[in-house]
Amino acid sequence: MGTREVIEKLRSNIEAVYHGKSQTIELALTALLARGHLLLEDVPGVGKTTLASVLAQSIKCEFQRIQFTSDMLPSDILGVTIYNQDSHEFEFKPGPLFANVVLADEINRTTPKSQSALLEAMNSARVSIDRVSHDLPQPFMVLATQNPLEFHGTFPLPKSQMDRFVMRLHLGYPTREDEVRVLREQRLAQKEVEVEAVVTPEDVVALQEQVGDIKINDDLLDYIVRIGQATRTSAQFELGCSTRGLLALRRSAQAYAYVQNRDYVVPDDIKEVAVPCLAHRCQVARTFESSLAGHHEDEDAIRQLMETVEVPL
Repeated sequence: MGTREVIEKLRSNIEAVYHGKSQTIELALTALLARGHLLLEDVPGVGKTTLASVLAQSIKCEFQRIQFTSDMLPSDILGVTIYNQDSHEFEFKPGPLFANVVLADEINRTTPKSQSALLEAMNSARVSIDRVSHDLPQPFMVLATQNPLEFHGTFPLPKSQMDRFVMRLHLGYPTREDEVRVLREQRLAQKEVEVEAVVTPEDVVALQEQVGDIKINDDLLDYIVRIGQATRTSAQFELGCSTRGLLALRRSAQAYAYVQNRDYVVPDDIKEVAVPCLAHRCQVARTFESSLAGHHEDEDAIRQLMETVEVPL
């Protein structure tokens, strides 16, 4: 199966269910091809879980959904080591994290102890249990959802864990036409959306490897660094972007160029992914004006900053 065919099959499969959000779908595919993890943050009922589930089901691989709750333990995610009386040995029983695509639903509803259990897995695709390391299957991607408005009984993700997500996306409400289409198509009682897989894990791994070969010249690398340095020196931010964040921006720009059927990066690729890649990693300086700006003030600050950084010709 050719490169464009794989990408178009994934895109069409998601768009058949998730209507009117072509740019969001492109960015979700970009995160997948960049070997990254995706955080979907928005109000309830706008399709966060649907998008994550359909993307996962579109790949013919093992998919697990974890509904996070306040009483969840790290072992509920990672697995446990138990004693086998027949073999007289301890055996590891893997948890739901041992899948190619993991949907972490309402990740901010579990405790920091359980949230931190994901850190090693998201960073290096392996987990350590009882001093033994276990590799996770490839490809491996965490799709997490959270509601940014309802904070009662939640545990906000710390910046150290937010930094592990290559992108954070806000979905927003559908247009009137798309919402009418949803109402027309869902005539029966609400049930979980199911789609057929259209690509294999091997297809996805091959695409991820090809993304690393997308050309990005030194002028654009310098542009990325200048963007990062601007977040660290701007009075708009208390905390600027880390080097890990700039690596994620470069990798995402390469993946976005690949999704656009190019083998080289242009400045517009970096501009398209800058906000979803950087906003959740930076801490906006708190002022009275920013407190009135709503929950997207970090994204607005990145957009304003991007206008001040000179673009290479």
